Amino acid sequence: MEKQRGSFTNKLGFVLAAAGSAVGLGNLWRFPYLAAKHGGGVFLLVYLILAVTFGFALMVTEIAIGRKTHLSAVGAFEKLNRKCGFIGYLACLVPFIITPYYCVIGGWVLKYFTVFVTNQVSEAASDEFFTSFITQPAAPVIFFVIYASATMVIVMLGVEKGIEKASRLMMPLLVVMTVVISVFGLMQPGAVDGLIYYLKPDFGRFSATTVLAAMGQLFYSMSLAMGIMITYGSYMKKEASLEKSVRQIEIFDTGIAFMAGLMIIPAVFAFSGGSEEALGKGPSLMFITLPKVFDSMKLGTVIGAVFFLLVLFAALTSSISLAETLVSIVMDKLGWTRKKTCVLILIFILAIGIPVSLGFGIWSFIAPFGMSLLDFFDFVSNSVLMPIVAILTCIFVGFVIKPKAIIDEVEINGKFGIKKFYSVMIKYIAPVFLAAILIFAVMEAMGIIIV
Repeated sequence: MEKQRGSFTNKLGFVLAAAGSAVGLGNLWRFPYLAAKHGGGVFLLVYLILAVTFGFALMVTEIAIGRKTHLSAVGAFEKLNRKCGFIGYLACLVPFIITPYYCVIGGWVLKYFTVFVTNQVSEAASDEFFTSFITQPAAPVIFFVIYASATMVIVMLGVEKGIEKASRLMMPLLVVMTVVISVFGLMQPGAVDGLIYYLKPDFGRFSATTVLAAMGQLFYSMSLAMGIMITYGSYMKKEASLEKSVRQIEIFDTGIAFMAGLMIIPAVFAFSGGSEEALGKGPSLMFITLPKVFDSMKLGTVIGAVFFLLVLFAALTSSISLAETLVSIVMDKLGWTRKKTCVLILIFILAIGIPVSLGFGIWSFIAPFGMSLLDFFDFVSNSVLMPIVAILTCIFVGFVIKPKAIIDEVEINGKFGIKKFYSVMIKYIAPVFLAAILIFAVMEAMGIIIV
């Protein structure tokens, strides 16, 4: 067992690592098509309001729980109230489900990066390339194994030498590449129409669905209700300002999502006319539509390689945070060394991820509730477990340990100016919104409503 729990060397290291966890594939393809689908500027406005209220309250809560207890989710909830330890177990279940299939998608991104580096952009632009790749029995599994192994090597190096150093390198590069590609895309003929489509508010399209879609995107994008922020909070030093750190993470996460929209939507308009069909499906937008865009560009091979390198960085920072959460859980419960734990977690990821990858090809006959294995695991984790964990966390803080326990942790570094608002949000407003998300997602999956 490690004699001393790892920690980030300073506030910047913590913010970059936590932001790296929040910034992932959801920011780079899910946010743009949701914004386009739900009113453009109206969606952006709703998302921003929710980020500074709902998202802020939940992230403060989770990081404070972690820093207060110096434990991952299971141990943290048990330490604060032994009867509520089950919340921690539910939270831990989420990353155990997500990590394997997320690494499968990370393998796809790695494949596309190699395709552009090896100048196969024309092949990637064909309609059948993506489907042909993911249905193969060997190639997607190989890329998945490489991606998962790289993730675990970084996690094995620990908090300071692995996660923090990787985040310090990758997050600034991600920002620079996002800005460069956005500017390049906006300079293309026809891109202005995409910019207007993305930014111009259409209040006629505002509805409850807009709010729920923005809430769902925020919820998943910020790595909430899966034990990650509790784990990262447990590595946070007491002298770092918790409130300021959360605001900086939110700015980073929202900024990258916004820039992703500027990067993708105008480019799609410029090179494919911006049809709703092209903009409306996340996987198609990244792996089918965008290669066509890059194939049409001058220097498209180079720009495409940079883009998929950016996506690879974003995916890797998130998978690192997911894997670190799993490692922290096992280390806290079993007292194992980091190296031994990382080997076990890698074996687990491979054991679950390989069937998920094969689920698009030779094992496609395994389809629970008519879904592919990846879609099924995604639904169970994102649409069911995460809202349940978040609701239970709000009830736990609001009515068991009371908001004052979190407020006192925040105020170690100064006055918490919005503590009254925080108390109301965590006790009453957040649980209602989360319950709405849960009901909405389940009804949609059952075909009762279609959005």
